Amino acid sequence: MGIVFGKTYIMGMVFGKIVVETPKYTVTKSGDGYEIREYPPAVAAEVTYDASEFKGNKDGGFQVLAKYIGVFGKPENEKPEKIAMTAPVITKEGEKIAMTAPVITKESEKIEMTSPVVTKEGGEGGKKMVTMQFLLPSMYKKAEEAPRPTDERVVIREEGGRKYGVVKFSGTASESVVSEKVKKLTSDLEKDGFKITGDFVLARYNPPWTLPPFRTNEVMIPVE
Repeated sequence: MGIVFGKTYIMGMVFGKIVVETPKYTVTKSGDGYEIREYPPAVAAEVTYDASEFKGNKDGGFQVLAKYIGVFGKPENEKPEKIAMTAPVITKEGEKIAMTAPVITKESEKIEMTSPVVTKEGGEGGKKMVTMQFLLPSMYKKAEEAPRPTDERVVIREEGGRKYGVVKFSGTASESVVSEKVKKLTSDLEKDGFKITGDFVLARYNPPWTLPPFRTNEVMIPVE
C-alpha cells in the first residue's frame, strides 16, 4: 500500500497536483486577467550569494537552505523536527540586497522542505548577487521561534504583510514568457490606478518533473 501511495503521490505531482501547504491570502480585487492579493506576515530563511559560486546557477542557494531545513538528511540547525513542505518557490530579480537581518539564535529543529523560496538579484560591489528565500511554515509567527542555522550564511528574518497584483499561467516560465507577463501585468495595474512599489516575483508551484502544461506559475508585482 505504501508503494502504491508513493507512486500515486509522485504521479499527482507529474500532472500538476499541489499536495503541500500554500500561503494563505485574501483576494481584494479581480481585474482583467489578474487579481490583487494581500498576504499576512511570515518568517523567512534566506541566503545571499554570487551565482558564480554555483557555476552560474541562480538557484544555487537552494541547497544551502534545503540543508538548513533538513531536506537531505540531518538538518543544519540544532533540534531535528519534521515540518510539512509548502509551496510555491519564488524568485525575484533586479533588486540590490543588503544582508541586514539578524541570525536568530535558538535550539534547532528539522524542517522538511518549505517554501516559498524567494531569489533576489542585484549588484553589490560589482558582483551580481542573488538572495534566495524560503518562507517557513505558518507555525512560525516570529523570527525568534525559528531554529538557529548552523551555516552562518543563512539568515532568519520576518516578512511583513505583502500586497501583490498577480497573474497565473501554465507552461515553462522562461525569461521571455515571464518578461511578457510582467510587461502586461505592469500595464494593467498602472491603468487601474495601482502604484507599483517594487520588483516582480515569480512563483512556481511545482517540482521540475511536472509536465509543463500542468505547471502552475504566477508573476506577482508588489503594489499599494
